[in-house]
Amino acid sequence: MKEVLKDKKLSEILEDSSIMEIARHAISGWDLSKEEFYDWTIEELGEKKGWVNLERGLGRLLKVAKKGNYYFPLYSKEECKEDSAREGRNIVFFPSDDPKAAKRPFILMTPGGSFVNVWHLTEGWPSAEHFNSCGYHVFLLTYQVGIEGSAVRAMDDMARALELIRKKEDELCVRAKEYITCGFSAGGYVACLWNTPKGYEAYGLPKPQACLLIYPVTSYKIMNQVEWGEIDPKVFVRAALACDLKEACESVFEIPEHVEGFPPTAIFVASQDELVDPNHSKMLAEALKKAGITCRLEVGPSGGHGFGDGSGMCMEGWPERAMWWFESL
Repeated sequence: MKEVLKDKKLSEILEDSSIMEIARHAISGWDLSKEEFYDWTIEELGEKKGWVNLERGLGRLLKVAKKGNYYFPLYSKEECKEDSAREGRNIVFFPSDDPKAAKRPFILMTPGGSFVNVWHLTEGWPSAEHFNSCGYHVFLLTYQVGIEGSAVRAMDDMARALELIRKKEDELCVRAKEYITCGFSAGGYVACLWNTPKGYEAYGLPKPQACLLIYPVTSYKIMNQVEWGEIDPKVFVRAALACDLKEACESVFEIPEHVEGFPPTAIFVASQDELVDPNHSKMLAEALKKAGITCRLEVGPSGGHGFGDGSGMCMEGWPERAMWWFESL
């Protein structure tokens, strides 16, 4: 019988002993226990904060955690001592209940968070549940944030995750060389950068079979031209790349100008995105098509940034549509 979580407090769920290891990374880099909403119910969080998809994601997390063998640190204690930014970097395995999933590529997911946080709570876990329902295994990556050059350092995390998955290929019933990347916002930039010479090619790892991008950052030239409100693009670039805006615009970091290594790509964005200009998505889609790389671009007629798995808005069902697209290739 499916457990009903809507009347439970977020604190009660995240303090469940079965998920203690990963609960602190619900929004990595943010101690939720200090927030007033930590003691709100899941229903209240939906009503007051618009987080309408939490029950789906948390329910799935609890289910996979109670089966065990789902949480894998990327770095040893010795490696973390050498570099404290590696502390807490991990992958969490969301296996699909579909027995055919073992014969399909797995999905390696990088939620967003402006290179300050990693939002598993609203982006990662609910979307993973959708992909599980579609018959795909999912690994959620908690990559390095809160330091200069987070996107570049996340390449090490991506590589380490794939190497770890390869070592556990038989144990987890996955095909280690066959995978799809899926990134949101800043995590979308991580997924993009993985397709450049900074990514899989540099590590001698297999090319993804597809790339799914959800309201991604792709172009620093756009960032230099668009008003970002309280966010200073120079600060964002420093956090992501540890370089200045000029270098970002004139190097491989300017993704639409370096798409040769991309696999088939599907991009999902809302037309009224107030944080990451939809032109980031449109410019990349145009560049991919010019390069002869299969690309699907879906622009929702309404809605803004951070729609996560699409619940309750025009982008609802995008994970399912993404997999229909992939299976039609």
